Amino acid sequence: MKILAINASPRGKNSNTRQLVEAALSGAKEAGADIEYLDICEYDIGYCTACAICYHTGVCAIQDDCAEVLAKMQDADGLILGSPVYINAVSAQLKTLLDRMPDLIHCQAFTGKYGIVVTTAGGSGTDDVIAYLGNTLQVLGANMCGGVAGIMSYGPERFEHQKTEAKNAGKTLVQAINEKTTYPEQEAFHAFMKSRMTALVSANRDTMHHEYEYLKNRGWIT
Repeated sequence: MKILAINASPRGKNSNTRQLVEAALSGAKEAGADIEYLDICEYDIGYCTACAICYHTGVCAIQDDCAEVLAKMQDADGLILGSPVYINAVSAQLKTLLDRMPDLIHCQAFTGKYGIVVTTAGGSGTDDVIAYLGNTLQVLGANMCGGVAGIMSYGPERFEHQKTEAKNAGKTLVQAINEKTTYPEQEAFHAFMKSRMTALVSANRDTMHHEYEYLKNRGWIT
């Protein structure tokens, strides 16, 4: 089992988010997973230009580090997504990566994967980030297994408790993968996304050739 953790804080070793990400990753390792840590801010990832070339070819027209990162995400069984709160949203670095993933959404490429979210803030906005990233995982086809927030204004003692929560969340992630845990509300959403994406791609098969063949080979389009 492979667990990939992505930290999207630009603060490097001074990142509070990194501490939560690493705590979750240590929990996953203790539970028996192979782990990998990735600092997204160390990668060159440009903005999506909405050219739609990936729909037809499966390959992004922008030549940068994004393909390497997305390949790592696709190769993982579970994902740990970590971002600080920047005005009630994720960091620009993470949003830039997510915006490069429309092909994976159309293909529902993360079906069968699981993920958790960790986030930190001075005082507020963590609920917004957990909800956004949790929904993003589901939009990609993955199952959201939980979120942990670190509120720095609560003080260092509380943050130590939150790091323990993150570690336990990492263990829960591995357990969910091992047990192939299902969540009724998420299953209904996955069914909706499958129907929506197959209809979209089928209706645009001439311009979404790669995605049409992908879903056809998967048995979703007959």
